[in-house]
Amino acid sequence: MEPQEIAKELGSSLEKGMAPDAAAEYIEKYGANELDQAEGVSLLKRIIDQFEDLLVRILLVAAVVSFIIAMTDSESEGITAYVEPFVILAILIANATIGVLQEENADNALEALKKLQPLNATVVRNGEIIKLDAKDLIPGDIVQLRVGEKVPADIRLFEIESSVLQVEEASLTGEPKSISKITEPLEKEDKNYMAQDKKNILFSSTMVTYGFGKGIVIGTGMKTEIGTISAMVKEEEDERTPLKKKLDEFGTVLSWIIGIICTLVWAMNIGNFNDPVYKTWIRGCVYYFKIAVSLAVAAIPEGLPAVITTCLALGTRRMAKNNAIVRKLDSVETLGCTTVICSDKTGTLTQNQMKVQAFFTIKEDKSAAVFEGANITKEEFESHKILPRLARVCSLCSNAKKVLQDGEILRMGDSTELALREWAESIGNADSTFNRKSDNPEEYCGNFLIEEYEKLQTLEFSRDRKCMSVLVKNNKSQENTLYTKGAPERILNNCKYVRLQNGNVVEMNEAMRQEYLKVVDGFAKNALRCLAFSSSHDIGNLKNASKDEANKILNDPSEFSTFESGAIFLGVAGMMDPAREEVPQAIDQCKKAGVRVIMITGDNILTAATVAKDIGIINSDDRCYQGADFQSMNETERRKILNQKGGLVFARVEPKHKKELVNGLKELGEIVAMTGDGVNDAPALKAAHIGVAMGITGVDVAKEASCMVLADDNFATIVKAVEEGRSIYSNTKAFIRYLISSNIGEVATIFITAGLGLPESLTSVQLLWVNLVTDGLPATALGFNPPESDVMEKPPRDRDEAIITRWILFRYMVIGIYVGLATVGIFIYWYMYANETGDGHSLVTWDQLRNWSECVKDATEGVWQGVSFNNFMEGVDFTAATGDPCAYFTTGKEKPCTLSLSVLVMIEMLNSLNALSENDSLFTTPPSKNWWLVLAILSSVGGHIFILYFPLCNTIFGVSKLTLYEWELVMLFSSPVIVIDE
Repeated sequence: MEPQEIAKELGSSLEKGMAPDAAAEYIEKYGANELDQAEGVSLLKRIIDQFEDLLVRILLVAAVVSFIIAMTDSESEGITAYVEPFVILAILIANATIGVLQEENADNALEALKKLQPLNATVVRNGEIIKLDAKDLIPGDIVQLRVGEKVPADIRLFEIESSVLQVEEASLTGEPKSISKITEPLEKEDKNYMAQDKKNILFSSTMVTYGFGKGIVIGTGMKTEIGTISAMVKEEEDERTPLKKKLDEFGTVLSWIIGIICTLVWAMNIGNFNDPVYKTWIRGCVYYFKIAVSLAVAAIPEGLPAVITTCLALGTRRMAKNNAIVRKLDSVETLGCTTVICSDKTGTLTQNQMKVQAFFTIKEDKSAAVFEGANITKEEFESHKILPRLARVCSLCSNAKKVLQDGEILRMGDSTELALREWAESIGNADSTFNRKSDNPEEYCGNFLIEEYEKLQTLEFSRDRKCMSVLVKNNKSQENTLYTKGAPERILNNCKYVRLQNGNVVEMNEAMRQEYLKVVDGFAKNALRCLAFSSSHDIGNLKNASKDEANKILNDPSEFSTFESGAIFLGVAGMMDPAREEVPQAIDQCKKAGVRVIMITGDNILTAATVAKDIGIINSDDRCYQGADFQSMNETERRKILNQKGGLVFARVEPKHKKELVNGLKELGEIVAMTGDGVNDAPALKAAHIGVAMGITGVDVAKEASCMVLADDNFATIVKAVEEGRSIYSNTKAFIRYLISSNIGEVATIFITAGLGLPESLTSVQLLWVNLVTDGLPATALGFNPPESDVMEKPPRDRDEAIITRWILFRYMVIGIYVGLATVGIFIYWYMYANETGDGHSLVTWDQLRNWSECVKDATEGVWQGVSFNNFMEGVDFTAATGDPCAYFTTGKEKPCTLSLSVLVMIEMLNSLNALSENDSLFTTPPSKNWWLVLAILSSVGGHIFILYFPLCNTIFGVSKLTLYEWELVMLFSSPVIVIDE
């Protein structure tokens, strides 16, 4: 549509802009020129979210029940009765606090998009030029733009006041070079134009890199291209990670098992509720209910959430050392099962810097001499006198520059011109007449080469001429020269002569011109952007003109081509954004690891295919697809393409297409990691299982929409992160196996005790101590297991793979049953056989032990007739004459409970060694593989010894000191677990 038609439709004028009264009306109609703000998540909501986990809810119920029992039981153990509920609540509060602090699910991407928008704009309203806050812009406003300014809204360009207006759109479209804009309508009114094709539109938040002009606002706020992307990011919901899903499934199954077992244990003892020891039926009911609660505490791996968080945090620390900054903890593990990495090209696989890759000059036989690469040797420099001239043209025909500021090199200007200046500077390394004296990154091309030259006038680039020139004065000869760079076909047509490598000038004929164009075509087929160079010395009245005189002579741009004709051809340089050096090896690692790599880029298909073949993503062009062509296919065809084995390339892809590609792969069951650095990548980054943003070149919105940020913008870092993710999952399985096997043992202990009718051998507080402290340290240490040597030579694991397989469950059921038998066994042994302990306690019969709840003082018949026990504990009387012999099975069980607890601790320490490897023997995977585990075992044993020998802990945990003989008993009952697992 013509600008006049747009202005008429919006009630504006291209000359005077909007009227003030219309502006107020339009603000109300269209809203402010800003992006919709995402609703924030309140602190209360975040805290509540931490209690959504089923295991956490079970623990919360257990804490509440324990607290009620402690309050209502008039004969409870005093303050110690409250230890259990308070410890459980402390665990839940700590986990919730960590969860809130680590919470990264709030959608900051929209806020980052808002930050991208400029603060003000130069606007024509009612014929006057005014400065406005960008949020006050409305459709129909006339905006003036110049180099260095951000575009404040989507604007239809209608006037270019310089020779050309260029805009940097890489973060929006993926194209690395500045785009020249036009004022003419597009060739056809097609609503399906891609953003890259809308050459007459300036998009909000892009940057003007060259020239100045005017345009009319056609879209503000959410109606801009960046607003469309914002809406796509907002629509995408976070998805649970594979590990989270498995843990949720595990929690569901565990809750059913716990419920059934607890109910069963409570129900099977209903007949014992009236036993004399409880005095009333209600107290008997409460006692066995406490047993059921203890069973729940034993069955729930309370330390599991904290250990998983710690393991993931340790993984993120290791990844940070490798330049991968993880923003969402639970995403670390997802990397381990990644099956597809969808990577942006520019800035991720490539360096995001145009560089000269090849060039050619003309040999003495008038044929082209092609140089692969940009580096020149001293010998080549000495024999090719034309090289300093080429470097001088690159230096002078440029508005770009590199400067050293605070120890960092800043690149300013067009990426193509910067590439030519860098090439010119590299030529200086071979120039024996040049001695570098400073850290100036342009000492050769910016000073040495041009110190005798003065710029008089710039003949700016135009679409018609397809070139730009500078008129320079040699202060020594006082003569002017016109240096030109531009499209090779135009430069060659303008040239009448050729300067050979030895410096001589010869006339060019048509055959030579066609030969050189063939070389240019070869460069183009390798996706090189080509620029040719020439110099003009026969420039008429410009030859000796002063700066003011040259300005008058060159006041008509239509005459520029007259002075550029009859020039001397110097050569051609081919440039592209090259692949990072480490990327090919990283791609090869991905192939070995069974991870597909798919390039998704907004760049053209020829460049994308060339880079993809160069780094090993694809081997042939038939695996490359245009974004629009792919979208025009039906669902079956698209699924067939995405389901192909190996790498693929999708070029000229819009942001919404990137997101659709990611979702298409997810529908096929792939675990997708998506990399990107621009605004155009944000929706796909959010949609992927793992969004990976670039830390250096990435815009804020890309970083905020991602799960991980690469501090070095290096694709190879992603591969390292995948390796770390696999290692983390392997270690996660190791400590889950360990914790579950420990909990099975605890459940077996309580179940056997209750089933046989014995006094409880472990209290809830003791079980909590084991689950949190004693087990927690070795479980955490298992997270330090080093990755296996072949971890990146195996295919990605199936996301449906169970954490606990049937074989592993059977294996640890066997071990768990032994743990229960050993723990209860030493409890029985002390009561019935341990007369060597030296503490003087009495031995009982099996009938007395399993019917302890029926104990009656002064019984006249049965197993309790004349019962009386030795006084072996200070302050407690177990004799029939003056005390209560039945207390021998309640107050007097402190020592056998200590032995049971010690056996449980020692078995689990030995069992942690078994968890070093899922399948390998301890003889092939010794403890020296993980010294952190050895240290954790020693610390846990030290903690257990502390509570045994510290008086206050004796009271809290209901334990007592052990003698050397009793420790021997503990090891005798504990050590067989190693043999059983082997």
